[in-house]
Amino acid sequence: MSRIVIALGGNALGTCTAEQQERIDAAAPALVGLIAQGHEIIVSHGNGPQVGAIELAFEIASQHTDRVAAMDLPECTAMSQGYIGYHLQQGIARELRRVGMPWHVASVVTRVEVNPDDPAFARPTKPIGGFYDELTARRMMAETPGLVMAEDAGRGWRTLVASPRPVDIVERDSILNLLDHEFIVVACGGGGIPVVRDAGGDHHGVRAVIDKDFASAKLAEVVGADYLFILTAVERVAVGFGTPQQQDLDELDLATAQRYVDDGQFGAGSMKPKVQAAMGFVASGPGRRAVICALEKAPLAMSGATGTVIHS
Repeated sequence: MSRIVIALGGNALGTCTAEQQERIDAAAPALVGLIAQGHEIIVSHGNGPQVGAIELAFEIASQHTDRVAAMDLPECTAMSQGYIGYHLQQGIARELRRVGMPWHVASVVTRVEVNPDDPAFARPTKPIGGFYDELTARRMMAETPGLVMAEDAGRGWRTLVASPRPVDIVERDSILNLLDHEFIVVACGGGGIPVVRDAGGDHHGVRAVIDKDFASAKLAEVVGADYLFILTAVERVAVGFGTPQQQDLDELDLATAQRYVDDGQFGAGSMKPKVQAAMGFVASGPGRRAVICALEKAPLAMSGATGTVIHS
């Protein structure tokens, strides 16, 4: 039996609650299929569209009524963990009942510790929230010290927040305890709620967004997983992607993967962080492997029939 952390993308979950539940229901057989093969699984997920929508909703509402206050980003991330986790619990539990398996499923609101001195805090790069025209964005920055906004892919100006690297998973013991009692665990949603530790050992939320793939890799490392599965829209990692010379890769060792990263073979906002997260997990301990593959084909990847395996 292997312990597997599975990372689902937030964009793959749809743009509204009905669409999200529908997509999760469609994905559940692949997730439960890994359990049927005898493996333990922990599911993490992105929240890119969802957390931005939550923060924007509170922002707009607070401008129109004093009955609603603006909501800080850590709390918005916690809210997204709750409702996405609820949908995952619903979909996975239905599939477990359908196939007659006795496992349970639970979501853990997960804090992820980051380093307060991470250089990312000085260089915000992660766009979130609504779009604004340039004039409005510059006025907002002038009125709010510390606010950083930038143009996002020709769609308008958006707020930028820091994206620090995770250093620990605060709820690791709770996650391990649930695994020991035959629970499928949903954890580290949206990259986790970023927190920093003070001198007294207490954690405090910070305005940041942790990359889901890096958080999933750290989760896999601290719970002693054998595999990290990063599930995406494509079946394999490729070099020369989108060109006549495209080459799909069945496997990558760490040295070759690093060479491709250095050569700019992977998109900075798409495949590059997935490959880097996979490399970080593989390098964290002997015998660890990462798989990047299409969501619906995850069980096939365990037999090597699909996906790209990253190994040492």
